[in-house]
Parts: sequence; structure tokens; C-alpha cells
Amino acid sequence: MTKTAFLRPRSVPAGPLDSLAGLLREWLPLQRWFAGKDRPVTDLGVLSMTELFPGCLHLLVHAGHGGVPAPGGTPPAGDCYQLLLGVREHPSPRPGKALIGRVRDGRLAGLTVYDALHDPRASHLLLERLRHPGTAGPLRFECDASASLPSGLVPRLLDAEQSNSSLVYGDEYILKVFRHIQPGVNPDLEVPGALARQGCHRVPAPVAWFCTTHPFTATLGVLQPYLRDASDGWTLALGALAAGDDFTAQAHALGRATADVHLALSSAFPVGAPGENGPTAAAMTERLTAAAHCVPALQPFVPGLRAAFAALATCDAGPPAQRIHGDLHLGQVLRAGREWFVIDFEGEPSRPLTERRSAHSPVRDIAGMLRSFDYAARQRRPWRPEWARRCREAYCAGYASRAGWDPRKKHGLLRAYETDRAVYEVLYEARHRPDWLPVPMAAIERLAVRGD
Repeated sequence: MTKTAFLRPRSVPAGPLDSLAGLLREWLPLQRWFAGKDRPVTDLGVLSMTELFPGCLHLLVHAGHGGVPAPGGTPPAGDCYQLLLGVREHPSPRPGKALIGRVRDGRLAGLTVYDALHDPRASHLLLERLRHPGTAGPLRFECDASASLPSGLVPRLLDAEQSNSSLVYGDEYILKVFRHIQPGVNPDLEVPGALARQGCHRVPAPVAWFCTTHPFTATLGVLQPYLRDASDGWTLALGALAAGDDFTAQAHALGRATADVHLALSSAFPVGAPGENGPTAAAMTERLTAAAHCVPALQPFVPGLRAAFAALATCDAGPPAQRIHGDLHLGQVLRAGREWFVIDFEGEPSRPLTERRSAHSPVRDIAGMLRSFDYAARQRRPWRPEWARRCREAYCAGYASRAGWDPRKKHGLLRAYETDRAVYEVLYEARHRPDWLPVPMAAIERLAVRGD
């Protein structure tokens, strides 16, 4: 009997994690999708373990953090992560950067452990699970009854920097495997499904998905059509900047597409009445205080930024709250032919799932896209603020032509949401990409001093 003979599709006790804990404690913080890079992993526990198929373990693990208290003195909570681990004596092909390590003791002693999503064999078997709906322990694999997934599609793992892992199958479908797991239905399954039922063609519809029922109900991955000839908005914008080309026509069309999606969302989900801006301003101020605690460079600008949020409290309430994208920027949109498509409705992964699934002002999405034009304009010297300004104007004009209201006429509302987004960016860049910190800091200075 080989050392992997015990691996069968079923739930198993947590014992094997004891021998993996040391390896995972070193490997997890190095991953792009790991949320606690600024906090040491003080403990690691298994929440669920399923032997998915021979040579592959599916795990949900809890990473506990300590040592760095959150503002107010409350210790930060831990996080749940989804792992698919290859466990073999002789991995083939060689695991390379997917390697986690060789286990020295316990039930897995002598076996090599690696990230199974880098293994074409494991990726192929994962698609087969989705092609044939059913269960494996607490895992449920489901498929759109009208879909017909072909077999034999060659998988490849995208190596783009992102907060999840994505597998492309035969340039026909893309499977997003969520890494940071929270209880509940993930918006990246819920929203595209609802928009498909509305007949909205700007969002690829879910074809198959998988979830877990233990230790809580949660979405684990979603398969959608892959737009093989599409280019993302970030790449197109940088290409236009490098060539010295105008991007206003594309920005105008993107504004129209954003409004189309917002209109479809307002039909697919309940819409709230325009509410008071006071609670929103208070929440933004609280986030600013927490961010300034973590990033000292923000502190000189806090009075000016608070003024933007104080002004929000006295502004016109603006459009009704509704379901939105939640993390809209140029990297979340694709252009295929003459059409723009919107993808990745997961929202900001660092925010609680309940918040990401709740109704918000559509101005929040608009502010995210406006900040993205600014990011693009600052990717090379000399900086191109005029390019960003023209794109922002064109985007808002395109949005207004479809939505029936103009974001530029909601100046106080737009300034507050753009400021809130810039504060989020400062915290994100300080934690994950310190070299990029000057980009949002330039916006912070502008918004705190001039407010335009």
C-alpha cells in the first residue's frame, strides 16, 4: 500500500494537520491572498478536512493572530482560508513555487505537500467534480442545469496578482477559487446569477460552483465563461498612456456600462430609500481613524479628510442605496470587441461579507473607478493628471447618459466616497505594496487640501 492510499473523498479527522502546521505557518504569510501579513500567525487549526480525491486534501484552516492589537485594544480575530493540498511521494510535474514542504512526522511523514492548484492533474479532477454535481464530505458541487461542460479542457493557473486563485480551462471557462472564506453566499456567485436572470449581458453568468456546509455554509468557488479575446481595462488604459492615445471614448462607454449594471442590480435586488448621510459619514471617519493609527503618513491630513466626511453629513442624500459592485476599478472590467463587461463582484475581501452583500450608494462604485483612472495616470513619469481628469469627466458623462443623474452634480457625495476609497488604498498599499503608497497619498493630499 502506498502512503497516499488512505486518500478517499470523505471527511477525515484533523490529525494530519498536526504534521502540516509548521509548514503552513511559514507558507501561508507568503501568499498574495493571505490577509494577515502584518500580523504573526500565532496558532493554526483545522476547521474542515476532506480527502477530495487520491493525492488531494481540501482544507479550511483557521489562522489566529496575536501581538498587534487593533485600534481600541481589541486583539484582531483570526481568518479562515481554503487550501487544496497535493500530497504525494513524488509530485509530477515538479512543484516549483507551489512547494509547501516535505512532512517529517505524523500520518503524512515522508510525503511532499504542495498547492494542488498548480498541478494540472488535480485541476482537471476539480473540473470533473463540477461536471458531475454531488457531494464529498461537507463539500457540495453544483452546476447550472442548462449548462453542458465539456471534458478534457486543459487547465492553466493564472499568475496575475490577485486575492484569490483562478484556473482557466481550455480558454472556455474560468474557475475562481476563493481563498479567504467567510460564512454566507459569496457575492461573486449571488450577483452574476441574479443579473443573468435579469438578462444583463454585461456580466458572465455562473455555470458551476462549489460550497461547504461545515463548519458553516460558505461559497468556495465559481466557474464562469472565459472571455478569451477580452482585455482588462487596466491593461488598455496603460497601453493608451504609453502610446499617448486618448482614452475618453472608452471611458465614456465604460460609464454607460457601469450604469447598465447598476440599473440591472436595482431591478434584481431590493432598493432602499435615500437615507441620512450622517451614519455613512461617521463610518468613514471611523475607518480614517483606524487607518491613520496603522499608517502614520496619513496623520497630517486627518483634519482635512474629516472635513470631507463632515460635509457629507449635510449633503443631499443622493441616489437610493442598492446592491453595487463594491470594488470597481479598471482591473474589474473587460473589453471584448466594442463592449465592456464587468467581473469580480466579490467586493473588497477585507470587509465583512455581510457588509459586502448589503445596499450601498452607487456613488461608491463610481468613486472607485475615478480613483482607478488616477492610478493609471501615475504609473509612469511624467505623471498625466490631465489624462486622468479627461477620463473622469468622460466616465461620469457616460454614466449620466444612461442612469439619468450626473455624479458630477453630487460633488460633496462624490468627494466623500473618493476620499474613503483613497483611505482604503493607503491602508492596502502600506500592508501589501509599500512601493505604491505614493499613488493614493497624492490623492489624499489633493482631497484633504482642495477637495476636488
